[in-house]
Amino acid sequence: METKYNYVKNHIKSKILQGFFQPHQKVGSENNLIQEYNVSRHTVRKAIDELVNEGWIYKKQGAGTFCADRTAPKSSREQRNKNIAVITTYFSDYIFPTIIRGAESFLSENGYQVTVFSTNNDIEQERRCLEAVLSQQFDGVIIEPTKSALPNPNINYYLNFERMGIPYVMIHAYYEELEPVHIIMDDVEGGRIQTKHLLDLGHEHILGFFKNDDIQGIKRMKGFIKAHRECGVSLSPQNIVTYTTETKNALPTQMLEEKLKGGNELPTAIVCYNDQLAIQLLDVLRKMKLAVPKDISIVGYDDSSLSVASEVKLTTVKHPQEEMGIEAAQLIKQIIEKKENSLQEPIIKPVIFNPELIIRSSTGKTGIKEVN
Repeated sequence: METKYNYVKNHIKSKILQGFFQPHQKVGSENNLIQEYNVSRHTVRKAIDELVNEGWIYKKQGAGTFCADRTAPKSSREQRNKNIAVITTYFSDYIFPTIIRGAESFLSENGYQVTVFSTNNDIEQERRCLEAVLSQQFDGVIIEPTKSALPNPNINYYLNFERMGIPYVMIHAYYEELEPVHIIMDDVEGGRIQTKHLLDLGHEHILGFFKNDDIQGIKRMKGFIKAHRECGVSLSPQNIVTYTTETKNALPTQMLEEKLKGGNELPTAIVCYNDQLAIQLLDVLRKMKLAVPKDISIVGYDDSSLSVASEVKLTTVKHPQEEMGIEAAQLIKQIIEKKENSLQEPIIKPVIFNPELIIRSSTGKTGIKEVN
């Protein structure tokens, strides 16, 4: 359980990192802080003393406590090694190690040190990562947004990056309200070509599974709908299944089992948010003794190592992976160097990768058989 003084200390520190207190702005007197946090004078003094010792605030006799200026002068930044933070939702599985490797290899070759953080696609963990980055001296940040389809309570931290002159580049997705430099795939087109491929093979009852707390899932679902409209094929709302980070391990498999057990219009094909989900759903199809693609077709997304890891080789959408990491590293280096030379952040256009469908053995023309 967090002690009272530690709560006060961390709360003040968090407000500084969010930019609520600017350098040399008054944080408050002892009496103000006692009233605000409803704690004893001893608790406030202990919290203040630690914040002073760590360089977050300073005292003025008789005036109170003030926010310290933690922005490093340009001369001191030039004398030390450049440091880049890479914040991703995950870093040890799926396509993320390849993306990180691309960024890290380029930056290391150019004299930058790289520190990697993971949010596990959790808003609170993202906050802790952002605070860790703001607490240290990083010259730039490469960030994959957390739950990018939802309103984010951590926007203040990103605004504080801008106030402190710390450039950042977003990958995979971006928070539209910030209009940051970003590197993404055209996920609407990716979802469209996934679905168009199946429609061209004659499938008309296609299930679409999309993760709806990340903007990539929303855009891929948009492409799914768009393909049906372009081909003049009616789409039942019941054929769209959405899930979240928290429900991804159970809900899609449960919903697929239900949809394959009955009804007059059984699905003949499945469009998946990514290859991870496709592999997960393949287990359901095996359990129900359905052959792919003879009985049912399935399409993944990302062309990850998983797409060729099982006996069923997935038709999937190619993801740039390492190339995206290198591109992000090149952009952050470019921004840092231009700012150092001109004292003005350059205007850089977003990078959008065009998707490409990789056709393998998981898709075919044959419809589904009756399920007993």
